Amino acid sequence: MVIAIDGPAGAGKSTVARAVAERLGFTYLDTGAMYRAVALAAAGREREAAAIAEAADIRVGGRVLLDGRDVTEEIRTPDVSAGASRVAADSGVRAALVRMQQAIVAEGDWVAEGRDIGTVVAPDAAVKVFLTASAEERARRRAAQTGADPAQVLRDQTERDRRDASADRTVHEPAADAVPVDTTGLSLDEVVAQIELLAVEAKELR
Repeated sequence: MVIAIDGPAGAGKSTVARAVAERLGFTYLDTGAMYRAVALAAAGREREAAAIAEAADIRVGGRVLLDGRDVTEEIRTPDVSAGASRVAADSGVRAALVRMQQAIVAEGDWVAEGRDIGTVVAPDAAVKVFLTASAEERARRRAAQTGADPAQVLRDQTERDRRDASADRTVHEPAADAVPVDTTGLSLDEVVAQIELLAVEAKELR
């Protein structure tokens, strides 16, 4: 079974997906880490990002490995975050990583989170959730995680949202059968409980 969790940056996808996977005993797939790994590998050579993505050996799990090197912390810097958004707008990068992701989730039970899981990576996922939150809440959460200035985070987030919405991508378009969950004002446990219920209902229908 695949549980697809999509949504904009800062909506809580990673935190929620990890918690859902732990609750259900599924494996967590952080697709965003894969784009970050490509951005790190392509730093200064972004025109070559598609070829780099095709050739890269990216392993995600408890740690993120890029060609055998542990880059778990390195891919979380602001520069890599900005680079990830840029390389993700490259259709060649997306095609390469989508193939990797589809191969990963082809077997087993997964909670996969990202930007287009329910629409592109796993359109047949048993459960599709689209997480949202207010722009201010998303920026507040990211600032709390990184220690950055909330106002600057909000400005950067607005630019990232604009880039995501203007590129030939589906990150702001939930799958037609996705369940929207606004996490603004909800605790992690409340969000996880909603998704767990959806998973139980999906299992009963199989």
